[in-house]
Amino acid sequence: MRNFEDPTHWDAAARHYEKTAHPFTQGYAEAALARVPLARESRVLDVAAGTGALALAAARTGAQVLATDFSPAMVARIAAADLPNVETRVMDGQALDLPDAAFDAVFSIFGVIMFPDWRRGLAEMARVTRPGGVGAVATWQARGAATFLLLGQIREKLFPEKAGATMPEGMEALSTPKGLAHELATSGYRDAQIEEVTRDFPLDLAALADPDTLFGMSPDWASLDEAERAEVIAEVRRRASGRPVLPIPSTALVAVARR
Repeated sequence: MRNFEDPTHWDAAARHYEKTAHPFTQGYAEAALARVPLARESRVLDVAAGTGALALAAARTGAQVLATDFSPAMVARIAAADLPNVETRVMDGQALDLPDAAFDAVFSIFGVIMFPDWRRGLAEMARVTRPGGVGAVATWQARGAATFLLLGQIREKLFPEKAGATMPEGMEALSTPKGLAHELATSGYRDAQIEEVTRDFPLDLAALADPDTLFGMSPDWASLDEAERAEVIAEVRRRASGRPVLPIPSTALVAVARR
């Protein structure tokens, strides 16, 4: 089992994820929400919700939100917000324990792309979306984003002889507008509207004091020895050119489709 397929891996990362990844992914979640009108009576599902970047933003519209994730620690971070219109449940997005056509809008922001059976994940999203409802998916482009993207670029520059990390199959398949539209249609959605959204990930150079926390979730980091890791850190500092924060432009596809 790869790390990203193991809920205990995400349990261990939940607090750090909430601090670093959540504020970054929130921009993409809000971009998806801007394309999906919600009302107080809207029933919203967030699949693979992480620490709730989408779920909590959707709740601020007044909609009734169910946030699900296979990591109990991630779900606990959402529950800690204690919002009356947000319910949380630990659940596998590949086998949603939910009735058919139960939701007006179903979202997965960088979630379903990580599933071992990502096609099943998309089909489950479509199954629980009511006819006329909306499904929304955000996916990274093929080489990922933020520190994953930066580390991959640096590895290619410094150690071109080393094979790059294998990205999740779902990320590869859904990383182009054509591929994403095709798979949404196959899953049961229609009329997909897809846009590129780019945001800067602000890499705080102070985080280099603990590079294992910063880069540890990337297989590229695990493949490097101690001397190579030191070279990576030096290259990050060189790219920052004395700035305390290094912006990493990261592009995602945000798709909204009808059921």
